[in-house]
Amino acid sequence: MFVARRTSFDPTRANCVGLLMLCALFAAPAATAQTATQKAIPGIAAMDSLVAAEFARDSVGSITAGIVSGSDLVWTKSYGFANMGSRRLADRRTVYRIGSVTKMFTATMLLQLVNAGRMKLSDPVARFYPEIRRLRGAPGYAAGFTLLQLATMTAGLAPEPRAGTAFDVGPVSEWEKSVFNALPQTDLTHLPGTYFAYSNIGYAVLGVALAKAAGTPYIEWQRTHVLDPLGMHRTRFEVNAEIASDLATGYVVGKDGRPDTSAATRELNTGRGYRVPNGGIFTTVDDLSRFLSFELGRGPESVLPHSVLDSAYAGIIATAADEGFGYGLGFMLQHRDDFPYLGHSGGVPGYQAVMYFDRDHQLGVILMRNATGGKASIGRVAPDMLKALILAKIAAEKGAGR
Repeated sequence: MFVARRTSFDPTRANCVGLLMLCALFAAPAATAQTATQKAIPGIAAMDSLVAAEFARDSVGSITAGIVSGSDLVWTKSYGFANMGSRRLADRRTVYRIGSVTKMFTATMLLQLVNAGRMKLSDPVARFYPEIRRLRGAPGYAAGFTLLQLATMTAGLAPEPRAGTAFDVGPVSEWEKSVFNALPQTDLTHLPGTYFAYSNIGYAVLGVALAKAAGTPYIEWQRTHVLDPLGMHRTRFEVNAEIASDLATGYVVGKDGRPDTSAATRELNTGRGYRVPNGGIFTTVDDLSRFLSFELGRGPESVLPHSVLDSAYAGIIATAADEGFGYGLGFMLQHRDDFPYLGHSGGVPGYQAVMYFDRDHQLGVILMRNATGGKASIGRVAPDMLKALILAKIAAEKGAGR
């Protein structure tokens, strides 16, 4: 079952733990540092040590990290190789895949259309996408689940279409067709509104419904209403000539510790099928930092009024039974010990990304890696980084008597 509740996000409750890690000299590839904005913030000196130590666990591929404070990318640094074969170092121009972080962009489109009066969160999906009735064995009430339920993972849809299907491959240009074809192989596993269950196919359905309501193809809307207005000019849904030379090679680390490029290359060549609104974006640390600033409420009002975004983050969150994990309108609420944080993670073969942030303290962390598997985990270190920054800021404000 899920619990619907308003979530109080108060990082000052977090226990202070030792987060500064002693780093010796590592036998790892060189790191390239680029300070994006000369702006010192409390705790930032510790970030290099935290990321370097995590990367050194296996030193496969690269990690590019970024720290956002309010409107600014205040620090970024890359570790390792965008391509291990050619020994091309990663840097701030390196392009990574971010997987399910894409869902936050889809949720932004939803909020934009609601704000424009083209739909309501309570609208049934079938109003815009009547083909939803093609769901496998769906009873009559299946057509009644809402946009809100899709966006908060409570529509009752299975995580993916049934195994053995081929709807997860195909060109980006045909992703809506892949969704349509996948519906008869997608189960409604729970009554809508009764259970939280993460669903990739659910967010693909949401993307189709949004495009129908907008009267504009999903990717075109993202380009003209989100990416370009935010200055995200090196963000794409498929590789083209403008970003190809900067794309990081993806590595999947096997149980023997050896990195392999075949799975990542195969997915690049075969396409993502229906998995576009739920995991299709390629981007850079600079571009993603602009989106993170937008999520902190620092973006232009022309993209989304700040009051609308604030309301989305103050609203209902669907959680698992133990309340250890929650989901809002396209964002995750997670906990490390007693420390809560917002954002999203994502992964496709050969690539991982996390974007975690604290709206109260106007701080955020971005980590992108061109490797999956192995010993290093950006998902493990990112919450530690954000927690360290928040506690340092709290300490500095107390010291200043604020």
